[in-house]
Amino acid sequence: MSNATAKPFLAIGMDVGSTTVKATVVDPESKAILWSDYQRHHTKQPEKVLELLETILAAFPNHPKDGWRIFLTGSGSAPLADSTGGKFVQEVNAVTLAVEHLHPDVLSVIELGGQDAKIIMFKADEKTGDKTAMASMNDKCASGTGATIDKCFLKVNAPPELVTTMRFDDSKLHHVAAKCGVFAETDIVNLIKSGIPSTEVLCSLADAIVMQNLSVLTRGNTLKARVLLLGGPNTYLPFLQDCWRLRIPQIWEERGYDYPKDIPIEELVFVPENAQYYAAFGAVLYGLHEPSHVGWMKGTADLVEFITTGRKARLGETAGPPLSKDEQELVDFRELYKIPKFAPATFTPGQKVKAVIGLDGGSTSSKAVIVDYEDGKILGKAYQLSKGNPIQDTKELLAQLKGFVTGQGAELEVMGFGATGYAADVLEECVKSDVNIVETVAHMLSSVHFFGDVDVICDIGGQDIKVLFMKNGDIANFRLSNSCSAGNGTLLQATADSFGVAVTDFADVAFKADLAPKFSYGCAVFLETDRVNFQKEGFSKEEMLAGLAQVLPKNVWQYVVQIPRLASLGRKFVLQGGTQYNLAAVKAQVDYIKERVPNAEVFVHPHTGEAGAIGAAMETLRVVKRKGGSSFIGLDQAIALEYTTKNDEETVCHFCPNECKRTFIDTKTEDGRTSRYIAGFSCEKGTVESKEAMLALVADRKKTAQQFPNMVDYEAKRCFMHFYNAAPQPEEGSPIKDIELRKGVFGQRRVEITRPFKRSSKESQEKRRRTRIGIPRVLNLYSTAPFFRTYFEALGIPKQNVVFSDETTEEMWVEGGKYGSIDPCYPSKVAQAHIHNLIFNQHTEKKPLKYLFFPILTHVTNFVADTMDNACCPIVAGAPEVMKAAFTKEVDFFAQRGIEYVDPAVSFVEPNLMAKRLFEVWGPRLGITEDENDHACREGWKALTIFENDVQEKGRAILETVEAEDRVAILLLGRPYHSDPGLNHGIPEEFQVRGYPILSLRSIPKSREYLDRYFKEELESGQFKSPLELNHVWPENYSVNSAQKVWGAVFAAHHPNVVVLDLSSFKCGHDAPVYGLIDSIIEKSKTPYAALHDIDANKPAGSIKIRVKTYTHALKLHEERLEDASKRRHELEHAIDNKRLELLELKAKQMAERRVQDAGLVAQIEELRAKLQAYVPHAGRPMEPEVQKGIVKLGKKTKDGKIVPARNAANDATNAAE
Repeated sequence: MSNATAKPFLAIGMDVGSTTVKATVVDPESKAILWSDYQRHHTKQPEKVLELLETILAAFPNHPKDGWRIFLTGSGSAPLADSTGGKFVQEVNAVTLAVEHLHPDVLSVIELGGQDAKIIMFKADEKTGDKTAMASMNDKCASGTGATIDKCFLKVNAPPELVTTMRFDDSKLHHVAAKCGVFAETDIVNLIKSGIPSTEVLCSLADAIVMQNLSVLTRGNTLKARVLLLGGPNTYLPFLQDCWRLRIPQIWEERGYDYPKDIPIEELVFVPENAQYYAAFGAVLYGLHEPSHVGWMKGTADLVEFITTGRKARLGETAGPPLSKDEQELVDFRELYKIPKFAPATFTPGQKVKAVIGLDGGSTSSKAVIVDYEDGKILGKAYQLSKGNPIQDTKELLAQLKGFVTGQGAELEVMGFGATGYAADVLEECVKSDVNIVETVAHMLSSVHFFGDVDVICDIGGQDIKVLFMKNGDIANFRLSNSCSAGNGTLLQATADSFGVAVTDFADVAFKADLAPKFSYGCAVFLETDRVNFQKEGFSKEEMLAGLAQVLPKNVWQYVVQIPRLASLGRKFVLQGGTQYNLAAVKAQVDYIKERVPNAEVFVHPHTGEAGAIGAAMETLRVVKRKGGSSFIGLDQAIALEYTTKNDEETVCHFCPNECKRTFIDTKTEDGRTSRYIAGFSCEKGTVESKEAMLALVADRKKTAQQFPNMVDYEAKRCFMHFYNAAPQPEEGSPIKDIELRKGVFGQRRVEITRPFKRSSKESQEKRRRTRIGIPRVLNLYSTAPFFRTYFEALGIPKQNVVFSDETTEEMWVEGGKYGSIDPCYPSKVAQAHIHNLIFNQHTEKKPLKYLFFPILTHVTNFVADTMDNACCPIVAGAPEVMKAAFTKEVDFFAQRGIEYVDPAVSFVEPNLMAKRLFEVWGPRLGITEDENDHACREGWKALTIFENDVQEKGRAILETVEAEDRVAILLLGRPYHSDPGLNHGIPEEFQVRGYPILSLRSIPKSREYLDRYFKEELESGQFKSPLELNHVWPENYSVNSAQKVWGAVFAAHHPNVVVLDLSSFKCGHDAPVYGLIDSIIEKSKTPYAALHDIDANKPAGSIKIRVKTYTHALKLHEERLEDASKRRHELEHAIDNKRLELLELKAKQMAERRVQDAGLVAQIEELRAKLQAYVPHAGRPMEPEVQKGIVKLGKKTKDGKIVPARNAANDATNAAE
């Protein structure tokens, strides 16, 4: 079109979004919008574009048909460019140009679309005035987008007139997880069930979305005024606009941004007219800069062709193969993997049936099984949909099982009862169940019962996914879908429902497909988008269901579980959970696994729906037989159990702002025994009814903590405390020893001399007494803080003036974690919150901080003997520099507050150089002499040594106690800063209150006298010279903290009473290379082991609870094995003594016959007889054995919550550790 430039034209801008199409007609000369429209496309994007184009042509009847140029933007526009002749424009570019043109004074843009969120910040060049745009976009997850808001509106059942008129109220906000759209939906459902008003729910949702986008998409930068709000949610929801207008100025105030306070906030953070058309208008502005031949509209014929036939012709090119190659493969598969029909047991009249019952009480349905007491055979099953009360569900299920046996004329004797799932806690309280096990353990026990030594158990339920990784017959680790819902059964059901297909017919329909569209694995909200797009491209429902079944294993293994090499997990896989009734899902799973693990054995659980109940029954069998009886109140008593429930204003928990609406369940048995169970709380505060009970709960937890020491917590607190009084600086002129270098005939030589000590001036000393120094409580300061505290105190800084930031909390992170990021290392990232805490909380007008000291620690000390290097992680070491940049990027907060930021690089492996470096830094600032600096360094090293010895002493006391009592202690394999409760999420404490003492790596005794006995074999064989060596296991031991973790694993593998809890932060680059190494060390020794390698800022309380309960079960079995071994050892010793006495008596008889006397032999016989007469069979762990002083006081928590002491009180020093 050579004469294109001479031809007049109008420009069409089309924004084809995920839910709507926006169209504008623009005059290219004046840039005026001549026509516009905005319509939902209801998943038919091409059809809606065609409709709007035809409307535009009709609206301009006098304009030439070939006088149109079209520019397309938005997530759905790219496939339409060819058929319309249009030019595709990236959406961020389009919005940026529109804003620059219409609002040159705007410096920030926030746009919420249907399935993406964007923040654009403009920065002006100080010299030229030209603006550059920096854009950040969330397009892989639905969190914080319009799709999330739409789905939550449906859950709240909020009418349009409410959501478009209500205003934001921050007085009653509740927790909503903004990280995942589906889990935000789950939180909202829970809030609605708790009776929270819809207005409070919607305001909580708005606040979560606003804070999510402000913290994530700004990338630590500050939005500048004016701020433009774009996108449907920002345009049409006043309460969301209000929330932006509340939170953005709060951040401005926090960061000292000088925004114009005389301008109303509605003008500083505003929604423009026609906000919905900005992307469409911007696409035109962008297109007008394109060459003149670009973007001429072809007309509508090609678009019509694309809609009717063009898409279908291309389906085969983009689609994948069907679920089955041919009919025979499908027949063979159905035969191999069909779930066998269960045949209940039959009984004869009068037969006595001894059995145990296992129950899985879920939130939507409950299952129970009855299992033969002798051979573990499943006799019968019961199932029912939940009626909302676990006691009523249990009563009815038990009645079903009783009727199943007695209905055949047999007599049922229940030998034990166990439960898992939602109902387990309440049943433990009211029917005294023998077993209350977490679901993971129940599912594991069930699989092991049927399939023996399995490697992987994949359980896909309606709303969750559990994948258990097995080692040595127990759960080594597992993954839960606790941060994303992609891949669960509800996804399949919802899709089947949308096509009008019953979920029971899903497989039959999917197997009919000849091809399958390739869904992008990932977020469940975006899978829905794929479904919509594939549907509009012409795929049939059979093909869509087949494609969805094929993406399920990708979502499970690649997106939720994130396992890169399936073969590394083993070769024996068990699939269970309700989703396995869907053979299309099973086929996809089996094909996926066998493609990656060619020699894999894949089994489907024969009782896939009842796996949890069967696991509870199997554990009940084991427990009841071991303890020789049952605590269960009895079948008839349980069926006849009376109960009342109460849920009103009186049951609301007022111990925190959440005000959970709890339910009180009171039960009464036929013999008059009563109990109360409280449900519906979100934390332990909800388990009590009064302030007095709350105080008693806190006291009980403290008492438990005293009984079971937690060295991780002790170390975290102790290392930042003042615990050592540094020796005073020598007086001026005091004689001190020194080394002087002198030149001699053969070069320089070191000569010891005596010289006078040099002191600083009285003025400098007085100045130091008034100086306050702030230090962040982060990273490797958890291993070096005693040195630095004592160093400053020895220089004359008062102990109260050495100020550490507060412990990490969620509130601290929310308040201070917005200044930039070290992605994705949360321990380093959280340093910004600690710097913020020091600047804005510890620094006050009355008590100002003079310096903020955050040293760059390149190397720290290491107890491992033969490391290549003792380097700190470069991200951790570089954090002080990053923090300096973050807090000086836009405003220099240090200068603003009158604080000097000091971050020298120091290395603890070179003490002399470190002393020199510290003098270079602090000499001029504090007015100290080099002698004073050296003295302070020596005192710092003393304090560090005292600290190390203190924790090792207490660690040894714990180890000697658990050895004596056949108990276990949990060794936390973590970096020093995982002692921070804000980083470890209180996980060690969860084990502590369950009766397990906690050891840190630093608390393990390092003396040869202690360690040699555990490494005797290797030392004698010459494998290594010291138990503290590591080269024989990991030669590449360059990272100090990782080397210590690996050594800790080696120690645990050698100590029968030490088990391992491995904590690592999300995507830790230095820990990642040792995951497999630690795993192999632990696996060989069969030491119980739990690993959490992905802890970050979010505390998944539900997941943590499940992990703790799962590992606790493994520890309980390990302790039972230790007890059994001890019992066998005692019995063997007793048998040997009996035999020895028998031989000695025979010898004495023979000597008597020869009239020979041996007084020594007689004494030996008498001593042995006395020992045998005093023998008491080993009955497990003694409750109060006599022990030497100084051993840590441990104890056992009984079922009623009391602590039964197992040791006499320890000395005061030991109690400090507790």
